[in-house]
Amino acid sequence: MHILVPLLTFVLAATPAPTPTPTPTPSAAPLATICNKYCDARDPASSPGDREGASAGVGGRRISLHLDDGDAMGWAAITGGAAGDHVWLDRSFDAGRTWASGSKLGDTATPAGATGWRTLMYNADDWANRGVGLLRACGQPAGSGSIACTGWARPTWNAWDRRTAAATALMERYNLGTGLFDTTGWWNSANALTALIDNVRISGMGSYRYAIDTTYTKNLSAQGGSFRNDYLDDTGWWGLAWVDAYDLTGDSRYLTTARADADHMYAYWDGVCGGGVWWSTSRTYKNAIPNSLYVQLNAALHNRIPGDTAYLARARAGWSWFSGSGMINGSNLVNDGLTTSTCANNGQAVWSYNQGVPLAALAELHRATGDAALLTKARAMANASTANGALNPGGILRDPGEAAGGGGADGPTFKGVYARDLAVLNAALPDRPYTAYLQRQANSAYATDRTSADAYGLLWAGPFDQADAARQQSALDLMNAAP
Repeated sequence: MHILVPLLTFVLAATPAPTPTPTPTPSAAPLATICNKYCDARDPASSPGDREGASAGVGGRRISLHLDDGDAMGWAAITGGAAGDHVWLDRSFDAGRTWASGSKLGDTATPAGATGWRTLMYNADDWANRGVGLLRACGQPAGSGSIACTGWARPTWNAWDRRTAAATALMERYNLGTGLFDTTGWWNSANALTALIDNVRISGMGSYRYAIDTTYTKNLSAQGGSFRNDYLDDTGWWGLAWVDAYDLTGDSRYLTTARADADHMYAYWDGVCGGGVWWSTSRTYKNAIPNSLYVQLNAALHNRIPGDTAYLARARAGWSWFSGSGMINGSNLVNDGLTTSTCANNGQAVWSYNQGVPLAALAELHRATGDAALLTKARAMANASTANGALNPGGILRDPGEAAGGGGADGPTFKGVYARDLAVLNAALPDRPYTAYLQRQANSAYATDRTSADAYGLLWAGPFDQADAARQQSALDLMNAAP
């Protein structure tokens, strides 16, 4: 059994590996040889570049993962040892959760008379099969039962800056079979796809555009069809994802689906508490998130459908009701919802995404109407949430209960939504008042909440806790948002 020694630090300067002769040969082959720019089992002496991506130690030996960013390959090295020491690579196509298809790649032993050795080079990715991969180096001293592995890392192919690296780390969690993201849920996957679409637009990296059509075609008939289901906020998230997809691709299928989603939400608008859509089709709770999404989605549709009046009327009515509902409290923060029996603000948690979505909704409605008062209100709400000490302890955004692992499976998505939508408002305001705030969040997460594989945890102020697709989506939204 492998004893994993994780590495959560980042090596910026390369430490060249020794160049032993003769060339090592692999004693354990992968299940299938991968050929990208070059095929697996390439001699590292042919590498034009060498960057150390991660390192670990065991029994006085140093194990290091070396990466060739130009060729998108890597190799493992062991130094400070003796004859018989083993070194190899593991390769994973699911963000380091498993590596059965790439276990002990290039396993080789240090020859007599040498104190160090290295494997041949192996590809990190499988381009032909859309496998987005990671590598790690592992070693075992001769005669020892102890094994150590570095942290997972990859070349900078499709990961040349913090935005593209975060996108690639999210795609390591994309399931080609389901068209969704492993380790997270249905509505979170809508946000993950939105973050990826935004990254294509912002970074110019189009490598993962295939996920848009894959997700659409594999899930169009799921649940209620056209990405509708019993939860109106879930429907709203998917509707906005397809608006985003339409903006990027111009494919009218996506706009048609977004319209079906908005129409589904409208079917659950009624006069209880004076208006608003329900949280679910069971009609038990009127709350902030489906209603702010309702305003944003309807305004977005109006802005993309020539001659529309119906969606604009819905967006106007939605904001009129939301702004007068009492969910926006006296501090210009949004509580979770209304007590159904009294239609009063229920005083529940001030979640970050409830602060963010109204900002994007108001920016979209302002685009539709030209009403400057909408941006004035949005600025007041953004000022409140960016300055609130409970939401921003030490200046870094944190949701209620997050430090104790609160928020469950849904919570990790919230802050990314906030950052994304604050950036939408920021772009709509000529003075760009929230640029410094967004940069502060991104710089903190990048420095304190990231692994060697560019996976992010829950706490943007650190320390890193664990990785999953929702955490990664939030980080990608943040990196997209920060100039």
